[in-house]
Amino acid sequence: MTRLRQSPRAALGAGALLLVLTLVTACGSDSSPASSSADGPPAVTVNGVGEVQGTPDTLTAQIGVETQAADVTAAIAQANSSVRTVTDAVVSAGVDRKDVQTQQVSITPQYAGALPGGSNAISGYQATNTLRVTVRDLAKASTVLGDAVSAGGNATRLSGVSFRVDDNSKLLSDARSRAFADAKDRAEQYAKLSDAGLGKVLSISENISGQEQSANSDRSASSSLAVPIEPGQQTINVSVSVKWALD
Repeated sequence: MTRLRQSPRAALGAGALLLVLTLVTACGSDSSPASSSADGPPAVTVNGVGEVQGTPDTLTAQIGVETQAADVTAAIAQANSSVRTVTDAVVSAGVDRKDVQTQQVSITPQYAGALPGGSNAISGYQATNTLRVTVRDLAKASTVLGDAVSAGGNATRLSGVSFRVDDNSKLLSDARSRAFADAKDRAEQYAKLSDAGLGKVLSISENISGQEQSANSDRSASSSLAVPIEPGQQTINVSVSVKWALD
């Protein structure tokens, strides 16, 4: 019996063809109809913005001390003593002790090699203790900050001063109402242009900004002890994205 032999090149071509067909079939088996993503009732999604202003009634500030000494024990002892003095000063100035909260305590080595020609040997230690102080009576805020800087002396560090409306629920409610009304007005225009009626709301999402504003204060004890306070106006923005069905 005579056997027919297939050349290696032909066998390779047939195998490659079979592989290509298999891959095409496998890829096609997981695909879905393109029209499936477009199915669903007609709808319109629009954005709306609401903006309101209010007068801040609360101040927060980062008040800390920074000390340096030849050894760790001395550095942290000095920082502890200074931060207790600062705490007592702000409480005496009218801040409730529960509104004084430790934010950061750190000890870092200082190296002689920081200067050109220096070595990598440790020359001392720097200790930092930072408080977050909340002043709920802005009439006392200038005194609180000034007394804190005076109490801490040259070791005092003042930063992160910001204002906010403590209870901003009424402002947020007004801003939401304005944002939704703005979105609805736009949606009604699009519905009219589409010769359709505006149906029920299908989804709502919101984004809020402006609940706290920075005073851009960054002072050390070398600054003037007079710390003027100008809360100004706080602007709260609410943006919404609303999806309506079209009838």
